[in-house]
Amino acid sequence: MGFEFLFQADKLAIFMASVSGLVSILILIYSVSYMSGYSHKLEFFSFISLFLASMMGLIFSANLLLMYIFWEITAFCSWRLIGFYRGEKELWRADKAFLVTFFGASFMLAGLALVYINYGTFDFNALKGQNASNVIFILIMAAIFSKSAQLPLSSWLPDAGIAPTPVTALLHAAVLVKIGVYAYVRIFTDVFSVSEEARLWFMGIVMFSCLVAAMCAFLSNNIKRILAYSTVSQLAYIFLGFMVNTAAAVSAALLYILVHSVGKAGLFLAAGIVEQKTHTKDLSRLGGLIKPMPVVAFSFLLCAFSIIGLPPFGGFFSKFYVVFATAEAGYRFVASLAILTAFVTLLYLLRFFNHVFLGDIKTPVKGRVPFGMGFVVLICGALSLLIGVFVKYPIGVTDCISRILVK
Repeated sequence: MGFEFLFQADKLAIFMASVSGLVSILILIYSVSYMSGYSHKLEFFSFISLFLASMMGLIFSANLLLMYIFWEITAFCSWRLIGFYRGEKELWRADKAFLVTFFGASFMLAGLALVYINYGTFDFNALKGQNASNVIFILIMAAIFSKSAQLPLSSWLPDAGIAPTPVTALLHAAVLVKIGVYAYVRIFTDVFSVSEEARLWFMGIVMFSCLVAAMCAFLSNNIKRILAYSTVSQLAYIFLGFMVNTAAAVSAALLYILVHSVGKAGLFLAAGIVEQKTHTKDLSRLGGLIKPMPVVAFSFLLCAFSIIGLPPFGGFFSKFYVVFATAEAGYRFVASLAILTAFVTLLYLLRFFNHVFLGDIKTPVKGRVPFGMGFVVLICGALSLLIGVFVKYPIGVTDCISRILVK
């Protein structure tokens, strides 16, 4: 029935695997210290390993049904890892994440059935250049939006902050939500072509999601929920670049994947240190932490500047090129909304830094920050800056990939 164990290692797959692999290695190094005081460590690292393996399987899949199988394995792993602490609240939120993503995946399966009925194959190479009907596009996009937590299927991601910090970092930065944007560029840029009308409708949805999530981040008082809403907002920029579908926009979106993966990993890992050392995620109970943990505060600021999009950080170039390519393609109103959202991003991340690291200490810090955890956060901050300083090298790679994807 069209199923084959078919893999391919093209430039797009190698780029995505390299980005995910780099960030995942940093998170795993951080995990060694973070998880040292917890029980069930063997279970934790086993599911993390399966999680990463399924991500790599999905990236290198050259068969739609094979991609779907790995897609569902990642959902199972994330369900178990979100509920790792085994409390009633943790299990409820893990179930919610699984049900929402499985709901979307069910539509994907229906879309794959239509693909097979229409074309008789799931092979990417055999399907390349075919036109996907609006029905197929909508069905598969339901799964992509549920996995990448775009409105109206985004509520599970802020709730997933109940998981251990390495898990939330993997969900937001390296693996789970990036599966959605990768699936979009693989299926609807590299393989199928879709109608302009369908792309415009979904472009409107992602920009609405971008602005609403940014406002939610600004209004939230939970440090992990702020960063979760930020992820929903920032992923919309990546979708926007792919949906504009010019070589410049796709190149900028690929650069955004790299920049966001590194920067958001650093923000979540820094927030995890704050939570572990103060035992609170409430902004109103935090303050003055730049004194006991200056390296964490400095690293957080570097990553935040990149996510905000300040020069010369990597985030400036990725955000600027996405907005510029969108305006150049004629979508100037959409580009204006993207600029407005960037301003809101500045507000909520500076609010985060001000409440957590500046002012007087409100909650005492218990113990010193382990070297391994602080070192990884510093590496993320340094990379966020270095990607911008040496931006011509990653742009050279993303330009090469985009010229292949956009004919």
